Amino acid sequence: MAQQNTVFLLLGANLGEPSVTFEAARAGISAQYGGIVAASSVYETAPWGVVDQPAFLNQVVVIQTHYHPIDVLQFTQKLEKTLGRELRQRWGPRMIDIDVLYYGNVVMTMPELCVPHPRLHQRRFTLVPLVEIDPHFLHPKLKQTNQQLLEDCEDDTAPPTVWQPGNR
Repeated sequence: MAQQNTVFLLLGANLGEPSVTFEAARAGISAQYGGIVAASSVYETAPWGVVDQPAFLNQVVVIQTHYHPIDVLQFTQKLEKTLGRELRQRWGPRMIDIDVLYYGNVVMTMPELCVPHPRLHQRRFTLVPLVEIDPHFLHPKLKQTNQQLLEDCEDDTAPPTVWQPGNR
């Protein structure tokens, strides 16, 4: 059997009821990969890229898997569609988005998937939950920890705040 890899996934949504969609996404991920080994708090975050849209909820979840990164991507894309994702506008509003942030220490660039995620280090909404889960994880390409990446991040959007049920 292939080696188990630690995979960090980012959940994001700002349409519908994101907290309910996240529950369904976590259940689907858990069923596919035998459980989620860690999950950050859910954060409310300012939109990034296209700012004229509702705030997002974001969460990082961690799984262990021997599946190839492309298999993980295909599963998450299928799960997104099942949960109502429609491709509309890049960085625009969405029912659910599931990004592969890290796949162990793999560095891979393919047309359909780049790991680590190529903009991970530019986005507070990604780095804050990553630091909550694993501040010392070393970005395999940039050779900085999640904590160092957050400290150096130049993203000037409002800092993510921990979301509380009933706030939305």
